[in-house]
Amino acid sequence: MNRRSKGLRKMPTVSQFEVYQPGPLTVLGFGDRPVLQLDLAECRDEVFDLIRKQRCRILAIDLTGVQIIPSGLLGLLVAVHRDGVSVCLFNPSNDLCEVLEITKLDQLFPTYWVET
Repeated sequence: MNRRSKGLRKMPTVSQFEVYQPGPLTVLGFGDRPVLQLDLAECRDEVFDLIRKQRCRILAIDLTGVQIIPSGLLGLLVAVHRDGVSVCLFNPSNDLCEVLEITKLDQLFPTYWVET
């Protein structure tokens, strides 16, 4: 192990999304994965396992480049919120913002825009 790698945390292994930062504030994204083709059951298991193992209190979802997400994924985020973990969304598309507004989920999940 060299000096540079000593301070780095190993990213958890998952298959449905990318973990950009694990820990009490966990940041997830989808990389180049097509979001509409996610295995939602596996995604749910991975998210809750990650939350438990990382003692996550805030789950940040990077939606950069994602135009729309399946309703089941929105349901998963609601379940995470009901489990006591704050969920915030970064860089949602205009279409996704419209869905969040219509479903009133914009009142549950704060949204933020950052340059990538």
